[in-house]
Amino acid sequence: MSYSFMKFEVTEGVALCTFDRPDAANAMHLGMMEEMFDIAVRIDEDPAIRAAVFTGSGKMFSAGGDLKHFQTKGDDLPAEAKRMTLFLHGAISRMHRMDPPVICAVNGVAAGAGFSFAIQGDIVIAAESAKFTSAYTRAGVSADGSSTYFLPRRVGTKRALDLMLTNRVLSAAEARDWGLVDYIHPDDQMLDKAMELAGTLAKGPTATYGTVKSLILESMSESLESQMERETTGIAEAMRRPDGKEGIDAFVSKRPANFTGKRH
Repeated sequence: MSYSFMKFEVTEGVALCTFDRPDAANAMHLGMMEEMFDIAVRIDEDPAIRAAVFTGSGKMFSAGGDLKHFQTKGDDLPAEAKRMTLFLHGAISRMHRMDPPVICAVNGVAAGAGFSFAIQGDIVIAAESAKFTSAYTRAGVSADGSSTYFLPRRVGTKRALDLMLTNRVLSAAEARDWGLVDYIHPDDQMLDKAMELAGTLAKGPTATYGTVKSLILESMSESLESQMERETTGIAEAMRRPDGKEGIDAFVSKRPANFTGKRH
């Protein structure tokens, strides 16, 4: 399938997914959200894809929702918001329920829904010039794109409120200090570094990565005993898979493991 508002290419197990409206600051509208959801499903369903990188075309990651597009909707705007979030939230939910790790490689500004999408990545890599801002309340609207879930978990409720009420802009270094960014690289190296890391992850035990993602994501809603039971089930299933057996054998034999990423 070809896309009009996203770029999608797969190389050596890594899906590079690019917001592709550079002349509109990679702003998000219904068409882009539909394509994002389709891409998330493709990544989840294709066993050849074992890691994914999301980034933006041009100088900006994403300015968030396309306010000029919203302005044309008149009384239909609330319904349009529901259509958009159906696909945006569906894509984000799928990314956190699938095995392949998702890296957000943030170039330039990540604002509004672009901010929300950036910080929900399993791993967040930023260019030195990247900037992060919630920006929703500046336009008189509340947040979407999972930021009210992930932001307080990343930075705590007080800082989450600060960011959303004041719309303060964080530099890449500040975002890393706050726990929103994992790695920072020079602008001209950032995407290469993200792809390099994704390439390493794509050679790993993909199904086990999925188990780890699930364990971490759901840990805050579990009791100690229920979480440990989930850990027991997870490690037993990992040991049942070919990658679990291969990893143990490779470790004992002191050789590099050759993981396939297969679930069974």
